[in-house]
Amino acid sequence: SQAVKVEKTVPASGILTLTDAVAIATAHSREYQLEKENLYLSALDLNLTRHDFETQFFGGGSANYQYDDATSMQQINASPMVGFSRMLQDGTLITTDLTLAWVDILSGDFRSGLDGIFNAAINKPLLRGSQREIVMENLTQAERTTLYQIRTFSRYRKIFVVNIATLYYTTLLQHDRLINSEDNYAIFTGVCDKAKKLRDVGRLPQYELDEAAQDKLHAYDKIIEEEKLYKQMLDEFKLVLGLSTDCEFKLDDGELLILKSKKMEKPSFSCSESITVAMNNRLDLLNAFDAIDDAARKVMVKEDAFRAQLNIVAGTSTNTAERRQSLRGLNNLDSQINAGVQLDLGLDKSFAQWDYRNSLIILNQARRFYQQTQDQTKLEVRNAYRDLTEAMDRHDVQVENLKFAKKRFDNTMTLLKYSRTNTRDVLDAQEDYFDAQKAAAETAVNYTIAMLNFYRDTDVMQIKPDGMW
Repeated sequence: SQAVKVEKTVPASGILTLTDAVAIATAHSREYQLEKENLYLSALDLNLTRHDFETQFFGGGSANYQYDDATSMQQINASPMVGFSRMLQDGTLITTDLTLAWVDILSGDFRSGLDGIFNAAINKPLLRGSQREIVMENLTQAERTTLYQIRTFSRYRKIFVVNIATLYYTTLLQHDRLINSEDNYAIFTGVCDKAKKLRDVGRLPQYELDEAAQDKLHAYDKIIEEEKLYKQMLDEFKLVLGLSTDCEFKLDDGELLILKSKKMEKPSFSCSESITVAMNNRLDLLNAFDAIDDAARKVMVKEDAFRAQLNIVAGTSTNTAERRQSLRGLNNLDSQINAGVQLDLGLDKSFAQWDYRNSLIILNQARRFYQQTQDQTKLEVRNAYRDLTEAMDRHDVQVENLKFAKKRFDNTMTLLKYSRTNTRDVLDAQEDYFDAQKAAAETAVNYTIAMLNFYRDTDVMQIKPDGMW
C-alpha cells in the first residue's frame, strides 16, 4: 500500500517538473520529515515545561479486603484521595489533598463509618530561588528553544529546496549531455559515411577514413558513459525525493530549454549590500545572537545559587475527631495549623563555584560562536556573489563560443563536401561544437544554481506552502 501511495505522487504523464519534484520531496523526503519531527518534539517539550506552572490535579486511593479466621470477621477498607498542586511564578508551591476513609464490616458489625482528612501546604522561598526570572528560567529557555527550532526549520526549508532544485537541474543537465552525445555520434556517423564515399572515389586517403571511424567509436563510448551516469544520478535523485528506485519517471527537458533561452542579467546590487541584507536576515545568525542572551541568563541563575535558602512553610491539616456513619456526620472536626521557616546557609560553595565558572565559559563560547557565525555568513555571501557574477560572465562567453563553434562546423562540412578540407578539420570542428554545447548548457545551469545559492545565503528566499520559492 505504501508503494502504491508513493507511485501516485508521480504525474500520470511520467514527466516530473521541478514543481512536482519539490512537492514530492516535501511530502516524502525522510530527512525533511525528521526536521519536522524535531520541531514538533521541541513544541512538546515546551508544553510539558509550561505544565509545571499549571494546576496539576491528582487522585487515587486504595482498597483492601481483610478476613479474621478467629472471629470470622470480614472487613473492607477504602480510602479515595484527590487533590492538586501548583507552582507560582515567584517559586511558591501550593499543595492540597482530601482523603476519605470508609470501612464496612460485612459480619454485621455496623460500627463502621467515614473519616475525612484535608491537608494543605505552602512553601514560599524568600532568598534563593525567589526571583521570577530564576523560577521561570526553564520555561523561558523552552520557549526560546522552540523559537530557535522554528528558525532552524525555516532555514532548513530554504536549504532543502535549493538542494532539490540543484539536484534536479544537474540531473537534467546530465540527460542533456546524453542527448548531445547521441547527436554527436549521429554526426560522426554521417561524417564517416561521407568520408567513405570520398575514399571510394579516390578523393580521400584511407587514414582519414580510419580517423573518422575511430572518432565514431569514441563518440559511441561517450554515449555509454553518459547514459550510465544519468541513470545513476536519476536513481540517487529518487532516494532524495523519498521515492523508491523502482519508481519510473523522466525529468522535464523544457525546464532546461527555459534556462538556455533566459537572458542572464548582472546583479543590480553590490556585494557589500548583499552582506548587509544577510546580516539582518540570516536566521542561524539570529539564533547565535540570542544564544548569548541565554548564556547570560544562565550566569544569573548560577549566581543565585550562592545565596542562602530561606523558605516560609505553612500548612493545615483537618480531620474528623471520630469516625462518622455518613458524610453528614463529618461535622466534628479537629484542625491543626503549622507555620515556620527553613534555612540553609549553603556553606559548601564548591559545586556552586564550579557551576558558575562553567556558565561564564559557556557565555564566552557563545560570544565567540556568534562572531564566527558572522564571519562565516560574510564569507558565504561573498562566495555566493562571486559565483553568481562568474557564472553570468562565463555563460555570456560560452554562448558566443557556441555560435562560433556551430558556424565553424557548418563551414568545414561545406568545404569537405567540395574536397577543400580534410576530415580531421571536420572532426575537430565537431568535437569543439560538442564541447561548446555542453559548456553553454552547463553555464546556464550553473548561473541558475548560483542565483538560488545567493538567495539562500542572503536569506531573502521565501518558501511558499507548496515548497516553491
